[in-house]
Amino acid sequence: MTRYGGQFGPDFTFLGVPACDLDDPSTYEGADVVIIGAPFDGGTSYRSGARFGPQAMRAACYLAHDGSRPSLALRVDGLRDMKVVDGGDVMMFSGDAATSCASLETVVQRVAESGAIPLILGGDHTITWPDVTGVARARGWGRVAVLHFDAHADTGDIEFGALIGHGQPMRRLIESGAARGDRFLQIGLRGYWPPPDVLDWMAEQGMRSYEMTEIVHRGLDVCLDEAFVIAMNECDGVFLSVDIDVVDPGHAPGTGTPEPGGLSSRQLLDAVRRICLELPVFGLDVVEVSPPYDHADITALLGNRVVLEALSAIARRRYDAKHGTTWDPSTPLLER
Repeated sequence: MTRYGGQFGPDFTFLGVPACDLDDPSTYEGADVVIIGAPFDGGTSYRSGARFGPQAMRAACYLAHDGSRPSLALRVDGLRDMKVVDGGDVMMFSGDAATSCASLETVVQRVAESGAIPLILGGDHTITWPDVTGVARARGWGRVAVLHFDAHADTGDIEFGALIGHGQPMRRLIESGAARGDRFLQIGLRGYWPPPDVLDWMAEQGMRSYEMTEIVHRGLDVCLDEAFVIAMNECDGVFLSVDIDVVDPGHAPGTGTPEPGGLSSRQLLDAVRRICLELPVFGLDVVEVSPPYDHADITALLGNRVVLEALSAIARRRYDAKHGTTWDPSTPLLER
């Protein structure tokens, strides 16, 4: 079969990395990371437009799209020190959420079974349901902890008459057993949703949710330290899900359900770096980038940099494991 490419607009890869065909595993044999586009926003409850997120995040950069990005901080090139390929978009129709999610789950499972890390560009947060499920089928049912950055808990049950949507993926994952409730860590929650009955359900599952008030009071690093210990207890690795609305809308205006008072872009990038440096990452997604509501590509650029920060940190983790070194952020730049 031929590569499907981009569902919306021209077919180009993430910053010029090599292309692969998601229907032909031989084209990503030996890959460390396979980028997958999930252009679905049929689960949005407010402003749509995240279907254009994959294209925007692939394109958003002022440097040449040459498949190379040496990290100034980590002194590795996440796009070249690992084999990173881009499979283009999974065909997803906003009017058929069940079929779209099933198609994505199949692709993610296939990629994870190959030994590569699936890195999914969304799309609204509905896609985390098939993303984590696909990884869990490959890596172990209930053996993958979830680190979920978001302004919203996404643990609703039936919203707008539907079981599938961007307000419900975390409940669907826990109900299915793909992910354990007591190994589900949420970071950055705030605002005025969900209601008390949903919070009660979350507590019954043993979920740990770090609301912004707690993060401000205790410090983000302290909360992450605690979350890492919980996540790796009886789990083999983590799935990292980043909803761009975890960041304050002043830093990321192009999203469907903005909520004031979030993390800064710097805090998010630092957190993603820490996770991918310190923990075994089995899969990740970046969701809810909605270009129609963006300004000067601020949000698309942040989504792009979240991906690069994750790739750079994974590459550095592997470098340190191979060479017996440890990256020290306090070391002056030119001495690293």
